[in-house]
Amino acid sequence: MLGAQRKDLLRETLRRDGRIVAKDVARDLGLSEDSIRRDLRELAEAGELVRVYGGALPVPAADRPVEQRLTLSTDSKQRVARRAVDLIAPASTIVLDAGTTTLAMARMLPHGADLTVITPSPAVAIAVAEHSDARIVMIGGELARFSMVASGPLAMEAVQHLAADVFFLGVTGIDPAHGLTTGHLDDAATKRAIAGRCAQTFVLGSEEKIGAASHFPVLDLDAVAGVVVDPHDRNPVTDTLAERVPVLR
Repeated sequence: MLGAQRKDLLRETLRRDGRIVAKDVARDLGLSEDSIRRDLRELAEAGELVRVYGGALPVPAADRPVEQRLTLSTDSKQRVARRAVDLIAPASTIVLDAGTTTLAMARMLPHGADLTVITPSPAVAIAVAEHSDARIVMIGGELARFSMVASGPLAMEAVQHLAADVFFLGVTGIDPAHGLTTGHLDDAATKRAIAGRCAQTFVLGSEEKIGAASHFPVLDLDAVAGVVVDPHDRNPVTDTLAERVPVLR
């Protein structure tokens, strides 16, 4: 079988099954796993899939640029945001990560002035200012144009001087096997640093993120207090997640 034919078969397997298990494909085709892994590496370099241990997963929809994500699973994000806001205690200090779900949360915050919101996202900070009386603390740093979030050495330094009660974490992949992942290395490091300065971390899991995996690990599932999911989402992966971490609907 020619390399182009193998890649077409891998694309079809990914479309049909939602994942590729390299050893299974190699067995079915009578080829070595090395050949399949080489094809997967080339497809990953072309941006067609995400390589994971033992095979590959689709590129998460949540890895798209921020302007495209604004219209992705909007109803699901609203439901997740509404549930997450219920977790905010009066007079607490919270961190709202960058992202479209946290942007929805910013527009739903309680109106009392006793809340402090820390964020690396200019868009989230502006939304908090427009929709609540909360105190706002910005995490500074280089603004990444893809995600419109502050990151890099200056952001990491600023994080070390902060402390908060709850971090509402945004990632692009939430998977029982691969944990919490995101599509950018600097972003993953910043998220880990913020989580280390917060008493609790809750992950925001709108429907397109459940069962997805991106390139760069952020945290293991056992490092967070819970995953906030869409109560209307019936993805069976959620039940598997619930065996590892509290799932909040």
